[in-house]
Amino acid sequence: MKRRLLLSVCALLPLALPAQAQESDDQVAFFRAAQMDNDRVVRDVLARGLDPNVHESDRGETGLIVAMRYDSNKVLGEILKHPRVNLEETSPNGTTALMMAAFKQNKAAVNALIAKGAQVNRKGWTPLHFAATAGDLEIMAILLEHYAYIDAASPTGFTPLMLAAREGKEEAVQFLLREGADATIKDFAFKIDAAEFARRADKPWIAKAIESHQAAITVMSGK
Repeated sequence: MKRRLLLSVCALLPLALPAQAQESDDQVAFFRAAQMDNDRVVRDVLARGLDPNVHESDRGETGLIVAMRYDSNKVLGEILKHPRVNLEETSPNGTTALMMAAFKQNKAAVNALIAKGAQVNRKGWTPLHFAATAGDLEIMAILLEHYAYIDAASPTGFTPLMLAAREGKEEAVQFLLREGADATIKDFAFKIDAAEFARRADKPWIAKAIESHQAAITVMSGK
């Protein structure tokens, strides 16, 4: 399910750039270790001078992003110790380590990255988009506690609420609405709101929940 959702989000992002040049032996070892959560190997290759921000040649992801893709928290801790690590380094489609950690529902990693200074808000796709797609209320709450913009717009105007609605994450939808998400916003491409996203994704119960919330707001406002 997580793989399907990740592909769903990434399908909306720009296409990856061409593969980089042939990887060195240390790079190969580094990215393999990032997948296997082998912090000893990561520590060794970084000590030999490998750039902690190097991108692998397949997806163009950094070691941090790869570690988050595979829930490699020991490797995360090792890379975060490096004085030159760039937490905002992205893959070609714009994904950061914090976005990947949020999507993978890795609460410990989300906390560690934020504590180290990872940006919660950024132009375009944000960690909250990824957390909403995964439907993780705890991580969404953490991001909002660190001032994540709840109605952040992707390059095509998708908000976290739209993504949660489209993916059928009812609890995430209700959480975002309670926290003040604006259900009247329409995206740039289809010109539809979150309720319509849910309806077009064959999730009418989500659309109904959003519309009920909007009706209650209208009654309370006296309009």
